[in-house]
Amino acid sequence: MQAIEISQPGPPENLRLTTRPRPQPGKGEVLIKVAASGVNRPDVFQRQGAYPPPPGASDLPGLEVAGVIVEGDIDHDNPFGLKVGDEVCALLAGGGYAEYVVAPLPQCLPVPQGFSAIEAAALPENYFTVWSNVFDRGRLGQGEGGEHESLLVQGGSSGIGVTAIQLAHAFGHRVFATAGSEEKCRACEKLGAEKAINYKSDDFVSAIHALTDGRGVDVILDMVAGDYVPRELDVLAEGGRLVAIATLGGNKANIDIAKIMRRRITITGSTLRPRPVAFKGGIARSLHEKVWPLLAAGTVRPVIHQVFPAAQAAGAHALMESSSHIGKIMLSW
Repeated sequence: MQAIEISQPGPPENLRLTTRPRPQPGKGEVLIKVAASGVNRPDVFQRQGAYPPPPGASDLPGLEVAGVIVEGDIDHDNPFGLKVGDEVCALLAGGGYAEYVVAPLPQCLPVPQGFSAIEAAALPENYFTVWSNVFDRGRLGQGEGGEHESLLVQGGSSGIGVTAIQLAHAFGHRVFATAGSEEKCRACEKLGAEKAINYKSDDFVSAIHALTDGRGVDVILDMVAGDYVPRELDVLAEGGRLVAIATLGGNKANIDIAKIMRRRITITGSTLRPRPVAFKGGIARSLHEKVWPLLAAGTVRPVIHQVFPAAQAAGAHALMESSSHIGKIMLSW
């Protein structure tokens, strides 16, 4: 099969088209003939040498695909009744930049009704991540603010961001976002954000206080960390939850513990890639029950910024690093 490998850690040009043996599925796994692969920020970190795959995972980048099941163990933990020949999208621990990939069956979901392979491949990484962090860890709608709690998405125009905005809005929550240009801010608002704040020209702390009459927001989905964290504590409501999923602004933060105690704030976070199959399978079941109907109805949709032929993966990574995109960057096989 053809695949895109990392020749050595470094710039996008170090991604190269190569030939690899077709992988073989094991117990509880299926082989998928890939039609499309998603490009995500962790792929960039892996290419740079900063995010190695977990033990046992493929060295090839790629955390999500869509395609057709061609063989495998479909009698083991098959909650959606999938079978050979079905179109699926799948969350992976690696290996997605290839014509064939092995995926654990519990991490495979049927392609939503009416979705193309490109659209389906844009779902797993973002939707698994958002559901796990905003709704499970962040408990949006389950805290002191009740069922109509509010969410602030830092980096609202990213693939994760546009997913979080749409889902929170679809479930009836107030949503705010930050983004790095007026164009990106307007895109966030069209997707359901009540207000998007340009972090390059405006202070999100004062903006959120003005928008919420000083109450603050109940949940923050944070992809920045660093010196954003103490400012985020200032805009969390009583009992608020800060959920960190990336550290684009740095790993360290200086925080006021007394403020956390007084206002009963929770700081949490997670990484999804190394979690066990059973954990990811649980997220898949939640998504199938609560989100897949919204996708089929067109209530929420993936936002596709650009599709590259797989052989041009280096160009896709260069675009990702430029941060000029809104939504998802995809590879087509």
